[in-house]
Amino acid sequence: MVSVAENGAVSVDSGHTRLHELGYKQELKRDLSVVSNFAFSFSIISVLTGVTTLYNTGLNYGGPVSLTYGWLIAGSFTMLVGLSMAEICSSYPTSGGLYYWSAKLAGPRWAPFASWMTGWFNIVGQWAVTTSVDFSLAELIQVIILLSTGGKNGGGYEASKYVVIGIHGVILLLHAIINSLSISWLSFFGQLAAGWNIIGVFVLMILIPAVAKERASAKFVFTHFNTDNGDGINSKLYIFVLGLLMSQYTLTGYDASAHMTEETKSADKNGPRGIISSIGISIIVGWGYILGITFAVTNISYLLDENNDAGGYAIAEIFYQAFKSRYGNGVGGIICLGVVGVAIFFCGMSSVTSNSRMAYAFSRDGAMPFSPVWHKVNKQEVPINAVWLSAFVSFCMALTSLGSSVAFQAMVSIATIGLYIAYALPIFFRVTLARKSFVPGPFNLGRYGVLIGWIAVLWVATISVLFSLPVAYPITNETLNYTPVAVGCLFILTVSSWIFSARHWFRGPITNINT
Repeated sequence: MVSVAENGAVSVDSGHTRLHELGYKQELKRDLSVVSNFAFSFSIISVLTGVTTLYNTGLNYGGPVSLTYGWLIAGSFTMLVGLSMAEICSSYPTSGGLYYWSAKLAGPRWAPFASWMTGWFNIVGQWAVTTSVDFSLAELIQVIILLSTGGKNGGGYEASKYVVIGIHGVILLLHAIINSLSISWLSFFGQLAAGWNIIGVFVLMILIPAVAKERASAKFVFTHFNTDNGDGINSKLYIFVLGLLMSQYTLTGYDASAHMTEETKSADKNGPRGIISSIGISIIVGWGYILGITFAVTNISYLLDENNDAGGYAIAEIFYQAFKSRYGNGVGGIICLGVVGVAIFFCGMSSVTSNSRMAYAFSRDGAMPFSPVWHKVNKQEVPINAVWLSAFVSFCMALTSLGSSVAFQAMVSIATIGLYIAYALPIFFRVTLARKSFVPGPFNLGRYGVLIGWIAVLWVATISVLFSLPVAYPITNETLNYTPVAVGCLFILTVSSWIFSARHWFRGPITNINT
């Protein structure tokens, strides 16, 4: 059934949602439920992935206080960003997501440029997320092998950087193969991933402090502030700000719910639900995981010491020592690391899914080189070429780790700042250029939409500055924070390509019918 609203926009009931209003004739198969849509975003956020990977950062910069309260602060503002995105998603449910929203909200004059900037920040940020997630899994596998062969102090095997990059390549290959399956299989794996993340978090947050012979006091967990970072930074506020990176890095990727809307039933309702629920549940279970692990922390400097059995990988050392101290060996801790590893694997899998849908949509509108190639779908209606493109680009981005860890960190920093800039742009257009013309969908924030939108934009602007600050003094080539360099280069390349080329031919998202 089709109806015409007062503003003349065409609305199509469930099954096609509002895709005819959005002007797309070619659609992906709509098999996803709200649970599956939620599962993809929740699996990409994956608190087991983000917290485990950057727990060292939280311990080093502020310790328990930064970990415990930083998570709640970052989570609260992230929810406001998510609410604003959900409101826009309800109005424009397409796999293009953010860049389509920017085009619609910026108005005819600015639509092509707004769409171009948002789209490229979004897709490069997503590739960087996949790179960082799968590379972190490769590093964790290396640590598991190290501990399984005796640990650093017991003659354990330490893989070279070439072995780690090889493991990374194999992981990406597996993710590309899984994402080449039908959407029904992806839905199954997505729900399995969500269940694994939730159950895994609850098991580990209870098991680790229960097994550990020595546990921290509640006073330590909720009030201890670590200033002994060895990086020449003494200001507590500065240290706390740097410690926020763990929380904010973890709470990214929920735009996957938007990119999967063209494969989701009743997308104008279930897409927003996927965004909000994935953030909300991640905040709750993530805080529980942080508390549970931190109660097993008794010696911060030892956990961060590169000469411990896990080579300075804090959570791995916590798991290993908890079981070793009680049972005489760390096998149980290694198994627990395996639980985290599976969660990270699912996170990378879902990330490739989101990447490919974004590449599919962006190429559908002719914005990518060789767009007709990436826009092709196979007999199972999967954008197969976009899947393999995403895996290949993510592997190439990880190759920078062979040159230097500094270069690699600069590359993956785009994962946080780049993605959040892409999140903020359509919200900014919604509260400025489209403040009076925005037509909300079934989910909307009512009169609070503009206020929440402005807070979300200001938060993104704030973290973009904070995470660009130096992380150690004195500043040298090895200690310089290359985040502004990486993000700045992306900005320059995107604007330059627009000025010298794209402005002559790119007209924003293509529509096939007039509304």
